[in-house]
Amino acid sequence: MYRFLPLFASLSMLALFCAMIPVSSFFWIGVILMGGLSALGLYDFFQTRHTLWRNFPIAARIRWIAEELRPFFRSYIVESDTEGRPFNHEERAMVYRRAKDVSSVEPFGSQLDIDNPPYEWLSHSIAARHPKNKDPRVKVGAPGTAKPYEASVLNISAMSFGSLGAHAIEALNRGAAKGGFYHDTGEGGVSKYHRAGGGDLVWELGSGYFGCRAKDGGFDPARFADVAADDQVKMIEIKLSQGAKPGHGGVLPGNKVTAEIAEARGIPIGETCYSPAAHTAFSTPKEMMDFIAQLRELSGGKPVGIKLCVGNRWEVLALCKAMRQTGIMPDFVVVDGAEGGTGAAPAEFMDHIGAPLRQGLVLVRNALVGCDLKQHVRVAASGKQISAFSMAASMALGADWINTARGFMFSLGCIQSLNCHNNTCPTGIATTDKGRQRGLVIPEKAERVYNFHRNTIKALMEVVGAAGCEHPGELTPRHIMHKVTQDVAQPAHRAYNLLEPGVLISGAEDTHLAREWGMAQADSFAPLRLD
Repeated sequence: MYRFLPLFASLSMLALFCAMIPVSSFFWIGVILMGGLSALGLYDFFQTRHTLWRNFPIAARIRWIAEELRPFFRSYIVESDTEGRPFNHEERAMVYRRAKDVSSVEPFGSQLDIDNPPYEWLSHSIAARHPKNKDPRVKVGAPGTAKPYEASVLNISAMSFGSLGAHAIEALNRGAAKGGFYHDTGEGGVSKYHRAGGGDLVWELGSGYFGCRAKDGGFDPARFADVAADDQVKMIEIKLSQGAKPGHGGVLPGNKVTAEIAEARGIPIGETCYSPAAHTAFSTPKEMMDFIAQLRELSGGKPVGIKLCVGNRWEVLALCKAMRQTGIMPDFVVVDGAEGGTGAAPAEFMDHIGAPLRQGLVLVRNALVGCDLKQHVRVAASGKQISAFSMAASMALGADWINTARGFMFSLGCIQSLNCHNNTCPTGIATTDKGRQRGLVIPEKAERVYNFHRNTIKALMEVVGAAGCEHPGELTPRHIMHKVTQDVAQPAHRAYNLLEPGVLISGAEDTHLAREWGMAQADSFAPLRLD
């Protein structure tokens, strides 16, 4: 019967208070407190949904409270500066400081475990320098692209209006406009909040074709051309998959399709909307190249690229074969890491589906370089990159620029409360709740977005200069050293088995991708054979 002691105690105290003569305000406080606890205990005792509440009235609520507070206590009290996930305290603090435009230097030495793999470092040069270029750019435009775009080396990765609230989207865009970098719309379409700041946009086109969606859910060329004609839209990005849930698709319930979301996505208000797992506008690598050419023409010659989380390696090689056979190629490829992102996803997809960024980036780099296409097709890396070193390492391994979503969310004030999917974000970022969004003051947060970008680029150029380079594009795999065992470190071109230019064309059988190269075909994503 000890299980019911809290309930008996609250009922007994309530009865005692009721038997007393009111003498002070403390009497009524006691009545209210004991009455509330008694009502809670009686509810727990008779309800049928929660076994623990039923067996341990009132007392079991302590566990419920502890579960709610666990992430906060763990983050702020239990974890060390380098232990947290997905981002540790040291990483978050660095972004906060740069966003607030205060010093982000740290004292007394590194807290990282530099003695064990997979620790990496950049090989600095005796001939180090201070690069003169403070705003490095990358020209994006494959042969035949009429309107190439000069992209910053750090940009805002895909986050849809709806997954982020209106205030957050507008603050991001205003910061991008001030800093001269682009803002990826996410697959939810180009909303009025994406346009509000006048910043450059990359329009992400997912399998739901939001913003250019026909009544049957397919692609509508006329609607696409109308949206793509906007001068603010600088590039088009076809989303094949995303790191959080590659190959999953999605459903937007009708009760979440508000008038504003319906306007951005081009769908009926209040109607449930489905995003299929794969595109319907193409079904083979060659058809994808034709679709890319169609979008480039409909947009008036703007760069068109693809975004994917790497899955089957032969499929990436099949895309390269299709590029060579058709002569059509994307202007860029964004490699998204399976480390996840702002989008909520089933645990199985978040943890075990798709390639992590580093492995995906290396494969795409090897495929393009091995097929002698890298000089035409730019590569971007997206996923958990918020420091100058992480950016430099990815660029040394083949990326031309970096996209980050969560980094810019931290600059807005995100505290990693892990409530992105509950519409209860305490900072008003990942929520459509107008009351919570009120706390996010757009001009103030736009300035922090701008500061984070500016200070991170400044840090990147210091790292680039330490390597003896003038531009991040001069970094090579040999600049990065990677610990493969506790005692052995190798330069990245050896650690990751990087291919030489054109080797897949001239002698694929002598490479580690020989088997997948033989499986890949330009006419289908299916393998020619399964070995």
